[in-house]
This record gives sequence, C-alpha cells and structure tokens, in this order.
Amino acid sequence: MPATAPETMQCMEVWGGNNPVDSGVVMAGLDAWVYCKPFAEGDDSPSAGGDVYFVSSCATGRITRLLVADVSGHGTVVNNVATSLRQLMRKYVNYLDPRKFVGEMNRRFTELSQNGCFATAVVTTFFAPTNQVTFCNAGHPPPLIYRAGSGWSYMECQQPLSDSPMDLPWGIEGSAEYCESDVKLGVGDLVICYTDGLPESRGADGEFLGQGGLLEVARGIEVSDPTKVVPSLLKAIADLYKGNLTCDDITVLLFRPNGVGSTTPLLTRLASPLRIAKGLIRSMLPGGGPAPWPDAHPANIGGALISPLNRLWSGKRK
Repeated sequence: MPATAPETMQCMEVWGGNNPVDSGVVMAGLDAWVYCKPFAEGDDSPSAGGDVYFVSSCATGRITRLLVADVSGHGTVVNNVATSLRQLMRKYVNYLDPRKFVGEMNRRFTELSQNGCFATAVVTTFFAPTNQVTFCNAGHPPPLIYRAGSGWSYMECQQPLSDSPMDLPWGIEGSAEYCESDVKLGVGDLVICYTDGLPESRGADGEFLGQGGLLEVARGIEVSDPTKVVPSLLKAIADLYKGNLTCDDITVLLFRPNGVGSTTPLLTRLASPLRIAKGLIRSMLPGGGPAPWPDAHPANIGGALISPLNRLWSGKRK
C-alpha cells in the first residue's frame, strides 16, 4: 500500500474512517502519520476493516483529537460505527475536555451490545498552545511514547479510586467511567497509538510479543526521521516471525508536536465564531449533523484571544 500525499487539516475538519490508508496528516501544532491495513482473506483486496481511526481539528486550530479504535466484527456493522464516530467527532470537535465524547460513545456501543458489538479505543486530545496531550483509554493497548531524552515507554492511565467500573471497552457497561491522564510533549517526542495486531504478533521464539516484546522492538528502531518510524516498526515486527501482521487488521497512528502550536494566526482565531456559527446553521438542516458547540472551560473559550488563559487547562479533571 503506497504512501499518499499528506493531508492538511482545516479548522472544523474531521478526517478518517476504516479504509486502507498510509498518509501523513498536518495540523496546527501537530504532525501525524496514519497507517491502516484491514485484514483480507485469501486473495481479496482489503476494503474496510474493524479498525477505525479519526483526526479532528477545532474552530481555532488549537485542539486536535486523535482516535484509534478496534471494533468487534467487520462489514456493515463497523461501517455504521465509523459513521457514528465521525458524527460524534464533529459534535465534540470544539471540546477541550474529551470525557463527554468518550462517555457518549460508550453509551452508543452499549445500545449496540445486544448484537455483540463492542470496541476498545484510545482517545487523545492535543492542546497546541501548551503541547499537552490528554488521553482516555477504553480497554485498549496503551500508547507508546518516545521522549527525546529517555527513549520509549508506555503512557499508562493513573486510575483513581472508584466504586464504578473504570476504562472498560465501549459497550460492556453503560455506566463505566473513564479517567484521564496527561503529559506535556516537547519537540522531538513521539506518541504511537496502535491496535492489538502489533502486541499479538510473535517474536523470533514463536511466542506472542505482548506489551513487553513490542516495547523492545520499538527501542530498536531509528527515530531521527519520523516519517520512517511507522514503516520501520512494522518491518521489524514482520521480520520477527513468518505471518506477522497478516492475520488481523493493522492500524498505527503516530504523532508529534511540530513546535508551531503557539503561533496560530490571530485571524484564524478571530474567525472561529464564524466557523462555529456555520456549523450550527448546518446542523439545523436535514442531514446536517450535530451542533459543534464548544465546552465552557476558560482555556477553550478565552484562550483563543487571551493567551495566558491557555495555561488554565491541566488536562486532569475531577
């Protein structure tokens, strides 16, 4: 599957789906690369699989949301799920806090669970003015993070004490809660989200890699050129054992801050109310989709014009 020209995200845009892709994505403050190869039986060419990926950019270009999900099943069910995810990405495109998006998606899957449909997912929200990433994990393999000074490790959620089920896959329990963890990224840092086809690949000894084995593979690849990190990682896994990466959907999303997140042009920020108003008007038309209201956090509402307010967003919410 040859790489395609990079996608340049516009404000209020949602990009993604569950189709094959190998492309870069450029946003305000963030560069990303997405690889998705659905599993194909026999000689069939893959068209759409059970892995879903989405990227969205808010009205001011400061909030980027990235999602990777592994949905049970294939075909029409997953296509419908991808449509629902796209609609919710649009609805919450201007939200800085991802919890309502994650909670509503869980409720949607709970409604579908009678048909055996559920999903694991990792949802990351990048706030360009502070280079901060907030992520929620719904039973999904943890993202890998590369720190320029210390190498690869995993981004693990710090779960609070709670009597309610936490961080379950979507569709298991409608009342499940989802915690947030946040990290501040620097230029040179990388984050990789992926589906379970990677840790479920086999090492040279024939045993499953697991999270530990995947981490060791990541530590052995060159990271000086981010455009080559995903291909290098996939090749290293494929070379370990015959048949690796051929028996399941494979999706990998890599992103990094590009150092220009705090320089969103003033005109872009001033025009954000017009973009939101346009989205609200569209939502009133037949088939126009949900209304893209922003949340009321001071960093979201006021930070577009008063930069110090951006520092009020810590990512961690009670």
